[in-house]
Amino acid sequence: MEQEAEKSSTIGMGSSGESETDSSEVVSQVRKMLFHRMLVGIQDGRFFLGTFHCVDKQGNIILQDAVEYRSTRRSSPSPMEQRGLGLILIPSSCRISCHVDFSIDEQMSLLKIKQ
Repeated sequence: MEQEAEKSSTIGMGSSGESETDSSEVVSQVRKMLFHRMLVGIQDGRFFLGTFHCVDKQGNIILQDAVEYRSTRRSSPSPMEQRGLGLILIPSSCRISCHVDFSIDEQMSLLKIKQ
């Protein structure tokens, strides 16, 4: 699990007041994240793991082959329940966290420092 945490990167959606060059830079960074595994947490405590398919200007995310994970309240051997969902849209208003699995090289290319 620690290795997955090291390989993950968070997404930041830009504001509507960005300049054109900032906007194109954000778009190129989001393109690099396409078709990687993404873990999205929402306000009610559920998590969705799937393949990042797209994001719109409002920050809504679409995941392919998504699986929902939620904690169970009743005592059972597994503390998390899961169910397959397929293609889902996660509204930006519900999202509290978002992580994308990357190799170290891919993380470094996203974190390039402008000079």
